[in-house]
Amino acid sequence: MKYSPLAFEVNLSPEGFVVDLDSLYASLATLHDQRDARGVRYALVTVLVYVILAKLAGEDQLRGIAQWVAERKEGLAKALGLSKVQAPHASTYSRVLGWAVNVAEFADVVARFFASQPGAGRSVVINLDGKTLRGTIPAGQCQGVHLLAAYLPAEGWVLLQVEVSGPENEIVAAPRLLKCLDLRGKVVTGDAMLAQRHLSSQIVRAGGDYLWFVKDNQPELREDIAVLFEPEVCGAGCSPVPKDFRTAGSLEKGHGRIEERSITVSSMLKGYLDWPYVEQVFRLERSVVRLKDGKHAQQVVYGVTSQSAEEASPAQLLAVARSHWQIENGLHYRRDDTLREDRCRLKTGHAAVMMATINNLILGLLRRQGVTNVPQARRRFAAHPDQALALILSAPT
Repeated sequence: MKYSPLAFEVNLSPEGFVVDLDSLYASLATLHDQRDARGVRYALVTVLVYVILAKLAGEDQLRGIAQWVAERKEGLAKALGLSKVQAPHASTYSRVLGWAVNVAEFADVVARFFASQPGAGRSVVINLDGKTLRGTIPAGQCQGVHLLAAYLPAEGWVLLQVEVSGPENEIVAAPRLLKCLDLRGKVVTGDAMLAQRHLSSQIVRAGGDYLWFVKDNQPELREDIAVLFEPEVCGAGCSPVPKDFRTAGSLEKGHGRIEERSITVSSMLKGYLDWPYVEQVFRLERSVVRLKDGKHAQQVVYGVTSQSAEEASPAQLLAVARSHWQIENGLHYRRDDTLREDRCRLKTGHAAVMMATINNLILGLLRRQGVTNVPQARRRFAAHPDQALALILSAPT
């Protein structure tokens, strides 16, 4: 029978060091180390802290992480109360991320850490969306590791992330993810792929609501909604049928463009549509003008929601619909563009999934600090690693 050492038993100096019991470090120290104790030179928590520190400071590849730590090993050893001044090789990080940690346990520890912070989990909207780790796609193939995440856009952290494995797709994996979440009082949003009857029923029966965008994968539903919002053609002596249309809009200028959104909402299809628990349908029009050259783009999408007119006004539905894109802009895009996730070529065990979960953690930590410019924050932490260390060793405020 293998013996798994406690996180504090490897290379800790007799004097120790001070760490807040509500800190991220303390949460990581509860992880079960799956390595054989024989020959272990670095505590699991120490390796994970090194990865997180280097990621906060702008390093995204294991060689860069290893070098960043090696060049600061004296200061890090002192700050973490280590008896030996040493730094892991890049291969050590690969093995630890690939085999030493159970991914589900790590994700659960991270989620519980964020959930324990002041004000956490109070926001209403949960975004669902998936992302393929392109660096895991084998040469000559088109399918790699795909992860489906449940994200709180107002708070910037991932509630849960599951791997879409083998022959599954997001439609199959979503019920498994939703079953693990407390949906009471929440509104779950998803793109057209997730606009499914069984998911809609599952969410409402669990005490939540849904808002789906509807496209050609649900052709009859889309057609019924589109026809409702089309101008009615009346013959001589006839008048159009009264409609209950309600509207709301927004206008914003920024990032070199002017963006206008307009939503029209109706409850007239309730009881008519073959869709579980539907209360309202909507038509959302988005118009963007690029200031540089005046180029104009327009998009129209349709959707359904289980929220009634009394529960959600057009302005509220517009806000919820718009917030769905936060999982793409605030999470997936940043993981790809800023944290270079798709350039990662980790092949050992489940190291790629571990790194994706660490990327979620990094972005959640920065969001809790009020960071809106992630590259700028990483440059600051590169110059002041003590500030990054404080994020890990201190209790959140």
